[in-house]
Amino acid sequence: MTQFHYKALEGSGKTVRGTLEAESVDAAGQQLMLRGFIPTRIYEAMQVSTGVSFARLGARIGTVRAQELILFTKQLRTMIRAGIPMLTLLEVLERQADNPRLRSIVSVMIRDIREGASLTDAFRKHPRVFSNLYCSMVQAGEASGALPVVLDRLIYIIEHENKVRSDIKSALQYPIIVILFLGIAFFILLTFVIPKFVSIFTTSGLKLPLPTRICINLYHAISNFWPVLIIGFALGIVSLGLFMRTEAGRFLRDRLVLALPLVGPMFVKGAMARFAAIFAILQSSGVAVLDSMRILVGTIGNRAIGRELEKIREHLQEGRGIAAPLKTARFFTPMVTGMVAVGEESGNLDEMLREVASHYDAELEYAVKKLSDAIGPILVIGLAAVVGFFALAIFLPMWDLTRMVR
Repeated sequence: MTQFHYKALEGSGKTVRGTLEAESVDAAGQQLMLRGFIPTRIYEAMQVSTGVSFARLGARIGTVRAQELILFTKQLRTMIRAGIPMLTLLEVLERQADNPRLRSIVSVMIRDIREGASLTDAFRKHPRVFSNLYCSMVQAGEASGALPVVLDRLIYIIEHENKVRSDIKSALQYPIIVILFLGIAFFILLTFVIPKFVSIFTTSGLKLPLPTRICINLYHAISNFWPVLIIGFALGIVSLGLFMRTEAGRFLRDRLVLALPLVGPMFVKGAMARFAAIFAILQSSGVAVLDSMRILVGTIGNRAIGRELEKIREHLQEGRGIAAPLKTARFFTPMVTGMVAVGEESGNLDEMLREVASHYDAELEYAVKKLSDAIGPILVIGLAAVVGFFALAIFLPMWDLTRMVR
């Protein structure tokens, strides 16, 4: 016999809870009906105390990559289109999931749906894996009865976002590695090469050039105050990390990124492509404009642009159209505002937005290529500057010392 918890209704409509022993869930339900209760929820006592807690713990540990989320969404769409019941297809997805966290999440979703939650509510309980956009699209699909079609559009968005993110990372990966090794080389030269010449230069009586004096002062600062520098650096990193977790810190970071040369325009183009693509799909899926703006604020990926969208949403709540507030917003280009105005007047807003997204996808690809082409010469100039600085710092006094000896 297995012990079950139950929740049921009396004849008067009052809710009662308790435990009983039975062979199965069906047998427990029959017992309750014989007592005059209408069961609303029956579950094993051990299942809740162990299975659910471990599943919910596993649902918070680990990461789910974009490719795994894309595969999960494609499988979900295919099985919904095939007419498989929701609980059955989720059980299949749980068995097929290779990622432990995703498997735990699906397990928790199955239990939530069995307890009466909707698919959207089950997704919303895992915001670190399923974004606000993801959940809102699923909700729109459930409300319209066209969930497979909406999932098709959602898959396009996830794949598109993953491609853009990969392109930008690929463009920035090489310069980050070069700058890192350049900093290591600078530190090694300053702490191991310069000290070999410090005693010679300081006792020679020569008037040292500026690069040499800078190197000697830096060496003395590192050798005499290294504990303070390490502690200060660590505190600075921790303070910066804590600040970046705040809304003001994220806004400042995103605002500075948009102001950077070469990189800033690239991120603006990426944000415009994302705005247009997501907005177009939300409109074609039947999501209201106000709800679309709320979703875009959380999914645009930049706090500075998100604040502009919040201002647009406030204007929309006052009963204004979207084109006029968009023209007064920062960062939105004339092409975006013009195409939105045409789409709003003609009633083909989603079609105009798709055109904008396609245009800025091409613009972003060109911007990434332009950045990649510009990175090489910039890094060569930076490397030459560092090497030249140390060469002048070492060889200028050596040259003067050689002349004095002669």
